[in-house]
Amino acid sequence: MRQNDRRRSLVLRLREDGRVSVPTLAKDLGVTESTIRRDLASLAVDGTLVRTYGGAALPGVTTTTRSGDATNAAKRAIAVAAANLIEDGQTIAISSGTTTLELARRLVDRRLTVITNALDVATVLVDRDGIELIILGGVVRPRMHSMLGHLAELALGELRADTLFMGVGAIDPQRGLMNDSVPEILTDRALRNSSRNCVVLADSSKFWQVAPAFVFGLSEINTVITDSCVDPADVVSLKVHNIRVIVAR
Repeated sequence: MRQNDRRRSLVLRLREDGRVSVPTLAKDLGVTESTIRRDLASLAVDGTLVRTYGGAALPGVTTTTRSGDATNAAKRAIAVAAANLIEDGQTIAISSGTTTLELARRLVDRRLTVITNALDVATVLVDRDGIELIILGGVVRPRMHSMLGHLAELALGELRADTLFMGVGAIDPQRGLMNDSVPEILTDRALRNSSRNCVVLADSSKFWQVAPAFVFGLSEINTVITDSCVDPADVVSLKVHNIRVIVAR
């Protein structure tokens, strides 16, 4: 089936069913899940559909509670796997994001120095006996509660971390990391430059997505932690770039 015909079939399925999953589409259309993910990513850019955890829906169709629960479960599993990489006594940096917030909740009883530009992360870790907390200054990004701008970047020039744990809006195994906030790019890069290693926390719904702000390429990443719904082909694509991939279960 040609690409255009396949994508028309995808849209027809959405109109009939409201939402569909990647495995079901791949089986019905006789192609790989990676191919379906690329099709969905392209159609999402056009506004034809919206991506959901493990599939897609028509714009305006509310995702089910089950889907939301699955996404939250994936984020929690990723956070647990990330926490297991951290040793007491280390200095770590944590970026903003819902998955990194889950990670912070698993560090409250640890002995660490934590650098963050995320007010939500700071709120979780403040006044914890074992946590030395360094909060970056800067302009607050509305709704995301992250600090960004030249004040945050200047502060990061004076700081060093063993590892950055970074949330991400989109990850493309060919093009790198993307986020939805253009003003936050330089702060994200400054966080990376201040850290020896970079661990990206990305659930499988973030793969093959497109976001407007390019953060940095795969060469800056040491490890990616994702969930068990990840396409095995995407794992291989990352490992080709010498990136360690941890599949949280």
